[in-house]
Amino acid sequence: MTKTATASSASEPRKAKRDPEGVRRDILSVAMDEFSQNGLSGARIDEIAARTRTSKRMIYYYYGDKEGLYQQVLEEAYARVRGGESDLELDDLDPVAALDKLCRFTFDHHRRNPAFIRMVMIENVHHGRHMQLSETIRELNRPAIKALESVLSRGQTQGIFRNGVNALELHWQISALSFFNVSNVATFSFIFGDSLFTENGQEALSRHVADMVLRYVLRADHISANEKGGE
Repeated sequence: MTKTATASSASEPRKAKRDPEGVRRDILSVAMDEFSQNGLSGARIDEIAARTRTSKRMIYYYYGDKEGLYQQVLEEAYARVRGGESDLELDDLDPVAALDKLCRFTFDHHRRNPAFIRMVMIENVHHGRHMQLSETIRELNRPAIKALESVLSRGQTQGIFRNGVNALELHWQISALSFFNVSNVATFSFIFGDSLFTENGQEALSRHVADMVLRYVLRADHISANEKGGE
């Protein structure tokens, strides 16, 4: 065997080593699926380890224990949605377009990421106990209200939006409309059929959610003008 071949063989194990950050990302991704499907008590670390080709020992090394991993998954779930919101660059849009884009993003993000909704539902079952232990979740979510406050302020300054609209309350309303679409899909579709949950049905709902929010926020003399502008 030549020296070159020997050196190449010796370097192969090092090349095969997995990137620690990549390993952590894989663990969080699989753990989110496992926790969202089975809850905190039903999720199995053995299953997460098998699906990520790691070991329970490695998972515990990174996250301490099962509840530590669950808390990290919860933080990651919120980080993803807030990161998506920051990418919208709402400050570059006029207030009506910005609010419409935010509403559509929230609705579409939630329907395409049901694991996020299930994680929030599971944490509510636990009365927010793990969220209260997190040092980052509250900070992760504050920019969502600030961004909405900025959009509302610009719209009010321009005389387009009503005064007195509360950003926190508006965030609640947008979240509620988008959340129900995922949280109650099984029961709603069983009772009333699944026409609202086809691709066309979901696109219509996304558009109507944005329209409802805009009608709530727009001054009366701008509602009809906004509808004409969208034709």
